[in-house]
Amino acid sequence: SAQWYTFEQLKSKPSAKKPKIKRIAFFLPEKKDVAKAKKAIAEAEATALGMDLMKDLSNLSPNVCDPDYLVKQAKEMAKIYPNLKVEIVSETKMKRLGMGSFLAVSHGSDKPGYIIVMRYEGGPKKQAPVCLVGKGITFDTGGLSLKPPGSMVGMKYDMCGAASVFGAMKSVLELELPLNVIGVVAAAENMPSARATRPDDVVTSLSGQTIEISNTDAEGRLVLADALTYIERYKPGAVIDIATLTGACVVALGSHATGLIANKQSFADEILLAGQTCDDRAWQLPLWEEYDQQLESKVADVCNIGGREAGTITAACFLSRFTKDYTWAHLDIAGTAAKMSKDGLATGRPIPLLVQFLINRAEQGK
Repeated sequence: SAQWYTFEQLKSKPSAKKPKIKRIAFFLPEKKDVAKAKKAIAEAEATALGMDLMKDLSNLSPNVCDPDYLVKQAKEMAKIYPNLKVEIVSETKMKRLGMGSFLAVSHGSDKPGYIIVMRYEGGPKKQAPVCLVGKGITFDTGGLSLKPPGSMVGMKYDMCGAASVFGAMKSVLELELPLNVIGVVAAAENMPSARATRPDDVVTSLSGQTIEISNTDAEGRLVLADALTYIERYKPGAVIDIATLTGACVVALGSHATGLIANKQSFADEILLAGQTCDDRAWQLPLWEEYDQQLESKVADVCNIGGREAGTITAACFLSRFTKDYTWAHLDIAGTAAKMSKDGLATGRPIPLLVQFLINRAEQGK
């Protein structure tokens, strides 16, 4: 809205020269517009801080950023933000709970693995939390299914899903969103050793389902399987897992779009809209029962790989077996989170998508 003022009304001191301008128009924004602008700036700043943290963690060398380092980062965040509570699930507790799927990956390394739980309660007590679950493989050699040397370069970025959870939680804490959010990180190294899991091993997951491990380089889905089962105790309203899960997603979508698979179309639409709003876009792939056939095992409930065809989809189908009791979506960020090469760096994605999704949820009171 514009209001006209005469020059005589505006001038504070007498002037020797008469002005040529008789009237000056000033645009005076309404209070609600000022509030919107301030809100947008605050959201942009918080998103940028989250992206910076995601990139900083991802770009660190793997001899620095190991599972213990991620635990320390979570505890440091809790010191800065008093409304953040951190819980650490050790391998000792995992053994007691029966997390055979996670331990199948972590016990190949001399460095112990952890499930890191970061809880922010900004919403009503009765509000079911949104859970963000990140794959945190701080270095991926492939295990005994060892990667070729060229393919191993850049595998420090296999924890970009975990870094995304840290970044998103940072943004949420900065904004103090009126929302309950739980960030979960499945942190481990995938290393070859005398203790490492062998191809053909069968393990029992926390859910009770048995898994035939045909390829130890399909390890991200193994740590996520137990993490996705573990979070059932928090009775989540919605869950998004974030992972650099498959090279197949890079082949399919390149570095432009994040792969999205969900068990409810309305939830997928909600995430797609958030990505379009902030220009951090995702592309939905199907979750059809026909793809489950590729994961069939003769010696266990499920196999951890499904062959070359539709690798991104079959990986998500594997995860979906552990998410039957809640609304769930999977983001495959293998192509968008970082350029996994010697010259590559983390991009900060999908922090904008995640933060916009959470802002939308907060505004809707979900």
